[in-house]
Amino acid sequence: MSRIITVGEPMALFVAEQEGSLENVGRFDRFVAGAEVNFSIGMSRLGHPVTYITKLGMDPFGKNIEKFLQQNAIDTTYVTYDANYLTGMQWKERVVSGDPEVFSARKNSAASHMNLETIAHLNWDGFDHIHLTGIPPALSAGCREMVYELMKEARARGVQISYDPNLRPGLWPDKQEMAQVINDLACRADIVLPGIEEGKLLTGKQGVQEIADYYHAAGVKTVVIKLGAKGAFTSSEGEQFYTEGFHVEKVVDTVGAGDGFAVGVVSGILEGLPIKDAVRRGAAIGALAVMSPGDNDGLPDRDSLDAFMEDSLVKL
Repeated sequence: MSRIITVGEPMALFVAEQEGSLENVGRFDRFVAGAEVNFSIGMSRLGHPVTYITKLGMDPFGKNIEKFLQQNAIDTTYVTYDANYLTGMQWKERVVSGDPEVFSARKNSAASHMNLETIAHLNWDGFDHIHLTGIPPALSAGCREMVYELMKEARARGVQISYDPNLRPGLWPDKQEMAQVINDLACRADIVLPGIEEGKLLTGKQGVQEIADYYHAAGVKTVVIKLGAKGAFTSSEGEQFYTEGFHVEKVVDTVGAGDGFAVGVVSGILEGLPIKDAVRRGAAIGALAVMSPGDNDGLPDRDSLDAFMEDSLVKL
């Protein structure tokens, strides 16, 4: 299996025990959140070794997060602690279906203080792939500089790069700066995975082919545009096609669906699957993710993924 590296901000996640507005809920269950956490867990459950780079606060939540990563077979060699800043936290509304309200307390967090020093002793030997998102560049200038350096080194060493814009407008001064930085980074990747609305905002284009062409013109080989329940549009090395979404019995929580989609696409590509099969796997894992209440609870191991995909074929 391929060795993968990623960097991000894992956060303590508190999910309301009862439905209703966060301001009225009194009890919460604790989990671990973060786009790159979700990606790492998904890849690990499919048998791909993952190394996670981050900085945590020297607090109970930070220590719990490191243990959680280790329990999910994620390498924490490059997880460090900062006694001066706290681990980021999130609170999430419990919903029966759809998008929950999420409130974050991550400003000036330990992870936002990552910089070039964080990766100064990174040993690249053995890594085949790096997965990055648009979240770390939004946290601070130091984080942004670190991500640029990771991309530069990956490109120089022939390490494949996947990039999920994962836009967080609330973390940026304005949308113009967000689009400029995210596009600049995305154009340095081999695989770009925007949602359709993200693609429109970032490129100023409206059609999926136009969005894909924007990134192809900059040298991106594979562009997979997520279309929600409708599936995805892929443009890769002269091949363009749509992939239908999988049937979902009940949408419980949409958080983490895009990360699950990235798991399917990237794992499939790394395993040498035809691009159509890789994207179909992405659609399957995205569907599984929305049927589960946690951010990463629904990410499957290989047996449950195969069973879900086979069962879906039978129902067609």
